[in-house]
Amino acid sequence: MIEAFDILLTASFWVAAIRIASPLIFATMGELICERAGVLNLGIEGIMVAGAFSGWVTVYLGGDLWFGVMVAALAGAAFGLLHATLTVPLGLSQHVVGIGITLLATSLSYFTYRLVLPEVTSPPRIEAFQPLPIPVLSEIPIIGPALFNQTPLTYLAFVTVALVAWVLYRTPLGLAVRAAGENPSAVEAQGISVTAIRMGAVMVGSALMAVGGAFLTMSAFNSFFFEMINGRGWICIALVVFGSWRPGKALLGAILFAAFDAYQVRLQQLTGGAVPYQLFLMMPFVLSILALIVMSRRASYPKALMIPYQKGER
Repeated sequence: MIEAFDILLTASFWVAAIRIASPLIFATMGELICERAGVLNLGIEGIMVAGAFSGWVTVYLGGDLWFGVMVAALAGAAFGLLHATLTVPLGLSQHVVGIGITLLATSLSYFTYRLVLPEVTSPPRIEAFQPLPIPVLSEIPIIGPALFNQTPLTYLAFVTVALVAWVLYRTPLGLAVRAAGENPSAVEAQGISVTAIRMGAVMVGSALMAVGGAFLTMSAFNSFFFEMINGRGWICIALVVFGSWRPGKALLGAILFAAFDAYQVRLQQLTGGAVPYQLFLMMPFVLSILALIVMSRRASYPKALMIPYQKGER
């Protein structure tokens, strides 16, 4: 029992937790932006797959790492544009379109993989982002290695949270985005296009989701393989609710889930196979569901979420 508690006090545990949380942070911020504007983006799972593949294959074919990140973001924005076109001006079901985007993006990524590498049996590896320690700060016990000895993409994930929070709550653009998800009629009354705001939000949010997928292939696993997203997109949708549609709380939720995930791996090693590993694998999901139930009871969702809006309607 003491050994199980001691795991929480090790630097390696928190390094792993922050690393696991990083792709969730990108994707959660992306979903949060979409939903704040009034659009539920269920295409997140497929968009993350597309980002993971497009970023990886760009680097594999000779591109720079940051160029790969940019390509992944553009791929995500392209799927976001498709999603937004179908759901915002055309008013189609956001649930159906989102599932369709997930199926399309996932299948297209797998198909393209087979076209590029038809004879490959094991995924090729690339030279991925390496940890970049920040002088002095990385020497702080436990906190230093966890927060200040990560890859550049992890630092970018935390910067993204701060940037999203600043834009949403400190700029006229953020006010317009939040108003589009709360009271689109008020946005139109100010002479601002609700359609443009929502479409832009979905494209930006989808780009962030794709970067979250790219993190896995360019900063974690060094390669692309099928099913690597493994439900992370659906977890991010839950994290938005857990965070009450606020960037800071959503960040804490992502770290909490990642800590659960990192903890179950170490508990498996600690028990030495005495307990079925399936029990440990489901532990972070069960704990996250319980936390979601507690937090969602007090959550205040955007009032116009999933409600189509046409200009001139009241």
